[in-house]
Amino acid sequence: MISMAMATAVAANADVTLVDKLDVKLSATGLIMFDGALFTPKDDVFADGVSLPEVRLGAHGRFGKFEARIDLGYGMQKFRMKDVYMQYNPDAYNRLRLGYFIHHFGLNASTGNAAKPMIVEQTPNAFFNANSRNLGLMYVYDRSAWFAAASLFASNRSLTEYANTQGKISVGALGRFLWRPFHESGKMVQIGISPWYQTASHQRLEDGGVSRGNFSFACTYPTTVDNVELLEADIPNAKGVFKLSPELLLSKGRFALESQYYYMNVTRDKGYVNYQAYGVYGMARFLILGDRQYTYSSANAGITPSKPKTLECVVGYSHTNANCPGAGIYGGISNDYSVTFTYNITKWMLARLRYSYTDVRAKADAPDRHVNIIQARVMFKF
Repeated sequence: MISMAMATAVAANADVTLVDKLDVKLSATGLIMFDGALFTPKDDVFADGVSLPEVRLGAHGRFGKFEARIDLGYGMQKFRMKDVYMQYNPDAYNRLRLGYFIHHFGLNASTGNAAKPMIVEQTPNAFFNANSRNLGLMYVYDRSAWFAAASLFASNRSLTEYANTQGKISVGALGRFLWRPFHESGKMVQIGISPWYQTASHQRLEDGGVSRGNFSFACTYPTTVDNVELLEADIPNAKGVFKLSPELLLSKGRFALESQYYYMNVTRDKGYVNYQAYGVYGMARFLILGDRQYTYSSANAGITPSKPKTLECVVGYSHTNANCPGAGIYGGISNDYSVTFTYNITKWMLARLRYSYTDVRAKADAPDRHVNIIQARVMFKF
């Protein structure tokens, strides 16, 4: 009997030790957003209303130096695949990720949809398709004053279409390279640059051939309640696209400044002029109540969400020029001015209120237009 008891105790201790050594951690994740918006002038395009832009459920698991995540989203009567990846963390400074996710390109890559400080992403970031999810492999080095991320990827069409139906898949490489002499809570100085190159998209023709390359860039007005196109540029006879985006992050105590510039050049077949476009945004952030300083995330190279009972004000401006007269493409010129207030109710809930003025002009086959938008969001996340 004593022998059996001792054997049982040894076995139980062995099981506990084994689990501790395996370092297995599993957790569920979720997100619910409720939005509402008022527009003026409404004319025949905009309508006041509410929306449920996203409901997301997922799971995250860690097994020693390996981890994996899967997130599924639902919004506007459509199911969408979100982050689905596997990751290897050999040490505290390096990681390798494989799957379908947002690759590091510019400062906006440091925050997910739930953490955008102005409810929606900035217009130039949306138009240049700077943070789309793509199938690929990403390596990240994160140590001291240096942060570097490099990726190889295939366009997100590879998630929904077979390679042979695409005719020729669009592939590319991108990266984000930062110098951050100060990256601690309350004091941040970060300068970086992100390059991107990608081959053109193609289509399989009915005769079995492959079409000429093309790109399409577009974005809507900054709201989730109405779906109204703001900028659009279709570029036929394309070979590849090069994007370049310098970024700046400064923070001291309650204040923070974020800015990013975008340049894009689409090379085209001989006889066709290259298409060029550019954009820029800036955000001034201020903590009114609660937190007295911004917190830095070294892993994501950006500002982390504030703690509960914190009120933040963000004043933003963005400009996007999608017109290229030399190429004969007029996607439009847009400006966006905004003020956003965010209150973190608890660790899991927050509320946002935003006012914005957005205009567009010189867009082909479309009248000049402007709109004032007041929108609010209540969000629950875990």
